[in-house]
Amino acid sequence: MSANPQWDISRALGVAKLFHLVCGVRDACVTPFLTLYLRQLGLAAPWVGILMGTKHLIAAFWGPFCAFLAKSYQKRRVLLMGSLLGSVGASMVMVLVPPLHEVPGYRSCNASDGATPTALPPGAAGTVTVTSAQPASSHAAGAPSPAGESRSGMVEPAGFKKAPARTVHALAGGPPGYTRTTSPALHPVTAGVKATPGEGAFNSGRTVLPLLAGGPANFSAAQGNAQGLDLSLEGLHWTFLLSLGSLVFWELLTAPLEQVADDSLYEYLDFVDATDRYRSLWIWRPLGMSAGVCGVTALVGQLECVLMTNGPRGVLHFYGYSLVGTLALLVSVSFPVPICRRWEPSYKTVKALSLMGGAPRLIVLALTVFLVGAATSAVQNFLFWHMEDHGSGELVMGFSVALGSLGEILLHPFKATLLRKLSRVGTVGLGLGCLAAQLLYYSFLWSWWSVLPAQILNAISSGALWWAVKASVEDLATPGTARSLGAMFQGHISGGGCSLGSVVGGFVVMSFSLAVLYQACCVVLLLWLALFLSIQPRLPQEQKINYSKLLVMEASDTSDSEQGTERDWLVKAMREEDSE
Repeated sequence: MSANPQWDISRALGVAKLFHLVCGVRDACVTPFLTLYLRQLGLAAPWVGILMGTKHLIAAFWGPFCAFLAKSYQKRRVLLMGSLLGSVGASMVMVLVPPLHEVPGYRSCNASDGATPTALPPGAAGTVTVTSAQPASSHAAGAPSPAGESRSGMVEPAGFKKAPARTVHALAGGPPGYTRTTSPALHPVTAGVKATPGEGAFNSGRTVLPLLAGGPANFSAAQGNAQGLDLSLEGLHWTFLLSLGSLVFWELLTAPLEQVADDSLYEYLDFVDATDRYRSLWIWRPLGMSAGVCGVTALVGQLECVLMTNGPRGVLHFYGYSLVGTLALLVSVSFPVPICRRWEPSYKTVKALSLMGGAPRLIVLALTVFLVGAATSAVQNFLFWHMEDHGSGELVMGFSVALGSLGEILLHPFKATLLRKLSRVGTVGLGLGCLAAQLLYYSFLWSWWSVLPAQILNAISSGALWWAVKASVEDLATPGTARSLGAMFQGHISGGGCSLGSVVGGFVVMSFSLAVLYQACCVVLLLWLALFLSIQPRLPQEQKINYSKLLVMEASDTSDSEQGTERDWLVKAMREEDSE
């Protein structure tokens, strides 16, 4: 088998390393900045939460299903290359989604000034401040900039304007860092009755006009304003629906890639008993993420004035994603995919489900992973919004992501020592505590750079926590179910938590603020940490099968002449491995 050119292990590992590196760079181009781009389109937090929740839900269940089909029909390479090619095209569909207020020439690239006022094109719906009895001078002083433009080049959501740093989140109902440019929504008949916060968020482009006095002229003007605001609300709905359709289409094509590639490589190495070398490949994806996220932000800053004159600046990230995705497509031609033997039905997923249902420790671990996924989605979805509100640029945002990935890589050599000294339960508890501390810290950001020190804790809150989870799953799994059970934890359970956390987080930001969201997540994690540690001694101990003793007993039955220490070679080897 080793003489067969199909089993060139060194070449296969080299191609796999390059593939993971390129895919890490590809993901770094868009994934961290996706919610920021949705904000630039003019979508408020609840809409963004729904979009990201849908994305996580598709990734959690569609990816494993496609991997199962690809293995069943022996079409792994076809699906691998089709996913890469399709994601390149689907990412360009996202670029075609029109922002809520699209004004050509909204950005100026002059060094002296960052913005040039432009007039609204005919038919464009701008945000209008409607008052019942105010002097014209006060109305002019409070009028927003044309079409809700910001000096940073971001298209502002309808009915909101950029708020000063000291008034961030002062009013609920819109994206963080924005305050209303319209007066509080009034009841159509009884003036003074304010709309609920939910109405303010979902009808951000609509302001109900009070009864105006002054004759037909004023009434006609009011009708024109109402029509413009209705058009703004209609544009909001279209922007959301087009974003949802594009994002679903894109995720359906992208989701199968990672699991199909991992399954193919693992089975390739398993055929030649080289799965021990599979564990060392994970480092290349975070390395690619670290390099890509810094590189793309630097390039976007340099090229935004050369390559475009209108539209959200986030479209440049999608161009980079497509370019690197094309490179990954070329590498995938040589990616190691084993020649599958005749497929036989396997029920490992069903066995994993039944195992988890009968193991209290696995149930507690699953709840922990679900809550961690929900809290992590709050960080991933809205942290860049929070940083932008405090003056951070995309380069600082990219550097914060790189710090987290590099911290995990640097801590990895101490993985075995950490798990041995603290135990798996202790390491999970430490990870939960660090994640809660990060969330609390994020709620008190005060400057553009203040997020960077907390990113170092990602090494424990993300890296060490997941090492302990995977080690616990492998320890509690029965033979043949460890990989399926681990995929269920990392895919279905964590992805389901991310989906729910995204949706709930968006509505919490709408009703309260980002700071409240982070503080609430911190409190929930601390409460679960106390419960998690308190119930561990009360959980039943899982009885593990001692395979070394079974082998020794079998050997004694077949050959009673074997004496001395030679029969205990497996016990000694396992003890030495545990002591390392």
